[in-house]
This record gives sequence, structure tokens and C-alpha cells, in this order.
Amino acid sequence: MLRRFYRLNLGGLMLNNLMRMGCVIGIAMLLTCAAMAAGVPGPSDARLQKAYRFQQGGWTYVHLEGSPSDIGFQHGYFLAPEIADAFEAIKLFDTHQTQRDWEFFRTTARQMLWPHIDAEYQQELQGIADGVKAHGVDLDVYDIVALNAFEEVPDYYVPWLNKQQKSVKAPKLAAPGNCSAFIATGSMTKDHQIVIAHNNWTSYLAGERWVVVFDIQPEHGNRILMDGFPGVIVSDDDFGVNSAGMMITETTITQFEGWDPNGKPEFMRARKALQYANNIDDYVRIIKEGNNGGYANDWLIGDRKTGEIAYLELGLKHTPLWRTKDGFFVSSNFARDPKVIQEETSGFDPNDKSSSMNARRARWEEVMQQNKGKVDVTLAEQFLSDHVDSFEKKDQPNERALCGHVDASSRGVKEWGWDAYNPGGAVQGKATDSAMAAKMSFVARAGHPCGADFLAAEFLDHHPEFSWQKPLLRDMKAGPWTVFTSGQKGQ
Repeated sequence: MLRRFYRLNLGGLMLNNLMRMGCVIGIAMLLTCAAMAAGVPGPSDARLQKAYRFQQGGWTYVHLEGSPSDIGFQHGYFLAPEIADAFEAIKLFDTHQTQRDWEFFRTTARQMLWPHIDAEYQQELQGIADGVKAHGVDLDVYDIVALNAFEEVPDYYVPWLNKQQKSVKAPKLAAPGNCSAFIATGSMTKDHQIVIAHNNWTSYLAGERWVVVFDIQPEHGNRILMDGFPGVIVSDDDFGVNSAGMMITETTITQFEGWDPNGKPEFMRARKALQYANNIDDYVRIIKEGNNGGYANDWLIGDRKTGEIAYLELGLKHTPLWRTKDGFFVSSNFARDPKVIQEETSGFDPNDKSSSMNARRARWEEVMQQNKGKVDVTLAEQFLSDHVDSFEKKDQPNERALCGHVDASSRGVKEWGWDAYNPGGAVQGKATDSAMAAKMSFVARAGHPCGADFLAAEFLDHHPEFSWQKPLLRDMKAGPWTVFTSGQKGQ
């Protein structure tokens, strides 16, 4: 059902649903660039006066400030073209994978997610919907909520629902394993303080759009600097720092199964934890409160004030926590706790050394031990760019490398339901240390952390089986490693 289209008024001429999506997005971006040159808001709306955006290093940096509804409105207005584009990509991907129409996702957002969202974040989500609408994009709050849940609904709720409904014809869905990450402290690092790094693994369709840096100064809680996705209130690949000294990231737990329909959405709990946590205990408490099992992750958490780091395996039934002031934790989508593996995954095999998850775990352990006492942000960038296949003992970009290139692998990743040459892998990387976090700063690279480019047309010529993505799959070219800091202005 075609119920979503742009309405852009150019000198009184209405361009509506007869126009191709790509052309409209291009026009919208041209209008936005003109209106937002040098990060200056165009309209005189008071809600926009403290916000701004600029482009740098392949990223869009957005500063948001004020009440929840103001932050949402600023987010929606300043990123309206990107949100419209990201929405179409997520809609295409999620409906294709689940074989359910978008109205199903809107209904889930309205009936299951919205009632369990704290009022503060309901106001922010409504503000995003108001902001995009003010910029000519016809999406409502339930579209925005469904967009925010683009990880947990198709990958966690839908498999649970299919099982509840005994849907024999439903597609086989598996919780994916997104990301590679580490956190280290004490004698592991060059200055004996915390170093944390992460690269985001996802479909290129989503990943090429996952290039926003959010600087959020809310009325209540801590200031946040995080990477993120247009229209989403949390980082969602989850890398960020806050003004209380918290440093966080995560990777998803492969083949996780579990959902609590009465729980709070994971995207809200993760945002709330980063905004309100002042220490590790706070973060663990907030992220576990109302746990719905959605987007189950291994969380790497650091507190620069104490130098302590922690590893929280956030299952639904089991949530073990490890912590240390001298050592490291690595994460690459493997479950660590035996009870989580046995009771909350659909057969994850920790002994299969050829799998992406375990091969990357072995490589992480290797690089960390080899560099004990030397780990810093510069080395972290190198780790995130690494192409060593620890199973075959050679350097090659594929699904076993820390910098993943599943599009180059004839094996794909069966545990995630990724077929051979699936267009996905590492789509960007970030790193920071205690000194940078004290300044609310991190370094980030858009595109493959190794610097390689993904060229969509060339890929689709060789792999027409993925032609269903052709309308929205585009080139993903790597930018430079770029430092971002809270409060910075465009150059």
C-alpha cells in the first residue's frame, strides 16, 4: 500500500507520489544543504536555534539540545532527508526479510512498543516525527518508532511471534551477529587507562547510511556523544561516551532467541542508560530494567573516572557480569556464558573455529596478547582494519576478519542466515580512550575501517541474486579517520 511519499513545494508546484524516490531524496538534500549552510538553521522556529549540523569525513555531525520534544524536533528537521532515505532502506530490508508488510511494523510499534516507552522518549520520538513533517517528509510517530526498532522487531520479535503462531511458511530468521569490539585497561594499555574500539557489522544497505555523529545535550542526565542512524534516538550499533565518564559499546549475541512482550524496547533502554548512567552499576541496572530480550548484546562498559571496565552478557534469562581494573574484554558476537549458550541460543557452537564469531574471537585474543602494554587509539584503528583469517592463517578480507567483508566470501555466515556474498560486513569504525573521553571525543571512520570501497553497481553485476536491493543499495566509500568532539562546529 503506497501510503508514504514526499510532498515538496517548489514555488507552489507539488511534486508527489509520481516521482522516483532517488530524485526526490536528491532534491531534498539540495534544499537542506542550501538552508543549512555553515550549520545555520533556516527557519526562525525557536526549537531550532540551539541545534546545527555539518558534514565532515563522510559523517553528518548533528548537535541537539533542549527538552525531549525539542531534541526530537531538531533531530527530525535537520536530518529529514537522511531519515526519509534511511526509512526507505529499512522498510525495503525488513519487509523483504520477514515477508511482512510495513503496516505490520507500524502496528507492532503502536500496540507493543509505544506503551512501554518512557514519557521522555515518547516526547522525543514524537518530536522527530514533527520535525521531519515540518521539513516535508510524510512519516508519523509509529513509522519513527518502527524505524527505531529496526534491529529488535525483525530479528527478535518476529522469530518469537512466528514460533508462537506456529507459522510453518514463515522465513527462517536468526538473530544476526553484528560488530567486533574490545575494551582494555591497566597493564594492557599504553597509558594504563581505558581504550575502547568498535566496528559496526551490518548490511551495506543500512551501514552506508549509519554515518551520523550525535552530540546531544538534554535537559536531564548526561551529555552524549555517539555515532548513530538517522531518525533513531540511540546509537544502535552502540558506541558512545557521556559527560559522566562512561564509555560503552557492544556486539550482538549470535543465534539468540527470546522476547518478553511486556518488556521495554531495547533502543529506549540503551539510550536511557547512556544518558543517565554515572558508573558501571548504573549502566547495568538501567539496561536490564524492563529487559525485553530484543537486540541481545554483550556490552563492553568502561568508567574513565576509575579505570574499571566490565562485560555484561545481556540475555533475557541470564545476565552475567565480569569486571576488572587490569585486563581486557573482546567481543565478536559469541556468547560467553554456558547458560546463555545452552538456554538462550538456537545452537551456537563455541567450538567451531571456522565460524565468523569464533575466528574473530581468536584473532582478538591474539592481537591483544601481542600488544600487551602498547594498546592505544592508533593501534585500535589498526585492529579494526585487520584482515587476518585466524582459521586459514592468512590475510584475506572475508567474514572471519575483524574488518568484515562478507560480500567477498563464498561461505557467507550461515549462523546469521547470510548467504554467500551477502552485501554486508564492517561498515564503519570508532575508537577512544580515557583522555579523549574526558574531552567528550572519539575518532571515527565512515565505510570499511580498512579503507576499501564497496561499489554497488559492480557488485550487483556479479551478484544479481541481490538485485532486490538495487533501488537503494549505493556505493559505500571509506572516509578518513576523523576526530569528533562535543560542541565542535563545522569547518
